[in-house]
Amino acid sequence: MLANPSALAAGRRHSVGRRRDGSVLAVGNTAAGECRVERWEDVVAVAAANVHTARNTGRSHSVGLRSDGTVLATGWNGDGQCDVAGWRGVTAVAAGWRRTLGLLANGRVLAVGRSSEGQCDVQSWREMVVLSCGDWHSVGVRSDGSALAAGNNRRRQCAVEGWRDLAAIAAGSLHTVGLRADGRAVATGNRATGACEVDEWEDVVALGAGSYHTVGVTESGRVLATGDNSYGQCEVGDWRDIVAVAAGSTHTLGLRANGTVVTAGNNADGQCEVDAWSGVQLP
Repeated sequence: MLANPSALAAGRRHSVGRRRDGSVLAVGNTAAGECRVERWEDVVAVAAANVHTARNTGRSHSVGLRSDGTVLATGWNGDGQCDVAGWRGVTAVAAGWRRTLGLLANGRVLAVGRSSEGQCDVQSWREMVVLSCGDWHSVGVRSDGSALAAGNNRRRQCAVEGWRDLAAIAAGSLHTVGLRADGRAVATGNRATGACEVDEWEDVVALGAGSYHTVGVTESGRVLATGDNSYGQCEVGDWRDIVAVAAGSTHTLGLRANGTVVTAGNNADGQCEVDAWSGVQLP
């Protein structure tokens, strides 16, 4: 399974891509410095903080994992979410609203940033292999394929205790989706937007969760989408040869096998201006 979207990341108002040479590209709103990645080198994975669209959610941050296990961060740091300079031995990163998570080689998890809703209460997690951040909750997959969640559970977005045989997981604003090893998807949380309507999906190899929509890549390179489509973020039916996706608040990114990127959705801040991107590649 591909199941690893770490070459692309979509935030509230910006997009980030990791190129095959380890450099990083970013477009969109950079009022908080979230797109200041031009000097990053030797990066193997990227993450972008996403949050639902609201008047008080404009600022964001970006995170990069280097091949030596150290972590870079730029952007809004009001809750210490960019204080990752001391991290070592990290193998994966995830970014959410006002927080950053890091996965260590031993399966334990590091967290910095806002924890008012318990979203950083991950110190007890063990044997983790995948992490994802929603607005106010954090989720992950263990080596045995089970799932863990921490944080706000008001719409049952953390009700993942019965999930098994997972290969990937993604957290949105008020929902969580999981990808099983058999290519089927499961979902929990707020069903009002349609973002959890993934029961019929098959042959999925990678997925992403935006604030109120969900996208998945099939084995054939086609893309599925469900949920809120107010900005056209689910209009991905004609995409082909896709190997990874990332979903932001109101836009969607797709990585083609040739290293170029396609987009759909809100471009008010230039977050979809990726036509010039090339050489974007999964680690």
